[in-house]
Amino acid sequence: MIVIRHCFVAKPGHGSKLAKLIKEAIPVTKLVNARVLTDLTGDFNRVILEHEAETLAGFEASQQEYMTNKAFQEKMKGYTDLWISGSREILQIA
Repeated sequence: MIVIRHCFVAKPGHGSKLAKLIKEAIPVTKLVNARVLTDLTGDFNRVILEHEAETLAGFEASQQEYMTNKAFQEKMKGYTDLWISGSREILQIA
């Protein structure tokens, strides 16, 4: 089992907007145990989408789904205007 974290640093004043947008888009995906987190101690305006996958192949399949899921794309329209930088963490559950 792996945990994937998509980490964004939102533009000042846009952290809550980005968190809300991501949270509202989750239901149209097939992400397992997805949740949105906001950072209390790290970078200001940091928003994290965390979810799980059984394998790296499962994660890759979810990435393919993003690219073809029209409902998800519509929900996330304009999200790139809300953040400055981002990164991804892929962690194995020990």
